[in-house]
Amino acid sequence: MSPSDPWKGKRVVLGVCGGIAAYKAVQIARDLTLLGATVDVVLSEAARQFVAPLSFEGVTGRGPLIDLFAVGGAALHVTLGRDADCVCVAPATADLIARAASGRASDLLTTVLVASDAPVVVAPAMNKRMFAHSRTEANLARLTDDLGYRRVGPASGRLAAGEGSGPGRMAEPGAIVDAVGRALGGGGALDGARVVVTAGPTREAVDAVRFVGNRSSGKMGYALARTSWLRGAEVTLITGPAAVAAPYGVKVRGVETALEMRDAVLAEVGEADVAIHAAAVADYRPVSPSADKIKRGVAEEELIVRMVANPDIATESARLMKAGSVSAGFALETADLVERAGEKLAAKGFDLIVANRAGEADAGFDTDTNRVTILGRDMPPRQLPLMSKFAVAGSIMDLIEDRLRQGGRG
Repeated sequence: MSPSDPWKGKRVVLGVCGGIAAYKAVQIARDLTLLGATVDVVLSEAARQFVAPLSFEGVTGRGPLIDLFAVGGAALHVTLGRDADCVCVAPATADLIARAASGRASDLLTTVLVASDAPVVVAPAMNKRMFAHSRTEANLARLTDDLGYRRVGPASGRLAAGEGSGPGRMAEPGAIVDAVGRALGGGGALDGARVVVTAGPTREAVDAVRFVGNRSSGKMGYALARTSWLRGAEVTLITGPAAVAAPYGVKVRGVETALEMRDAVLAEVGEADVAIHAAAVADYRPVSPSADKIKRGVAEEELIVRMVANPDIATESARLMKAGSVSAGFALETADLVERAGEKLAAKGFDLIVANRAGEADAGFDTDTNRVTILGRDMPPRQLPLMSKFAVAGSIMDLIEDRLRQGGRG
């Protein structure tokens, strides 16, 4: 984790209320700081019963703030609220939610909320009965519908000791950090856009237990979906089997075969502003997969499987995309990288194509980094150095946003 947009250079006020989930706020503060944000932690009096102020200073390098009327900080709530790019409250207890919904300014945190014009992210955390109470529901509706707060969670799962399981568990730190990122990262050409991303491999059945597939991890496509969501897009991720956690906030449609992926893509792409074909779709599938497991006989020395070509999803999608949209694809090559990628760019009708070379130990399949060259219509090839796939996704989305601002395809 390193300084990255949209967190880098931004100021975040992290409000921490009193609840067992307060210990997770230390991770949130740490991650926001590592991503390049300046984090001012505001602890409620009750929060100090669950987590020590020194923990936050250790991960942010800044002492947490506690008192509304501290000596030398008479206008602290004003400066915090004025300078913040985002205010995040995690955990947000039922009490804090009620006070914020009514406009109370009874401590430093609620006073900052009243004094700030920055976007606010709240992560509710409480007992499932408190969360289900009609007043809590009404207060949350007031915060989100009337005041424009952004809510993340709560999740459903194990609660505090003796409280069992159910809704009320605070969202995980990664989801909250990304919700803050979306609050910080909107306002560009992707804000409100509809983005479809394909990712991962497909599996084509040979028999009941075997399949033909490839080594795609899905990491690049997932990074593109996450980056698009952080920039304000409404994202649908159509993914083959991948051992990667789905990005928070993204609509995920899981598929297995190329035919299933084709159907899912064609159902979405007509309304999309951006389509990114990052999946490693199998070019061929067995003609007649066996419904049973194929047994290895004593005399059998070879198994011949007849294959048929899968549909060209990108080409079919291009015919359905609306005016002003942008499409991008990927080209994995073993030789003549730029030349072959350029041919694919023209053949598929992409606006951009991302080319990378197979067989590199630190890039491509199963890695967290990638080394790519991006080609586009009326654009010279742009070679990127070895970067994290999240950073590569940022560079790709920068170019896509440029294309959207220019009006996309005619």
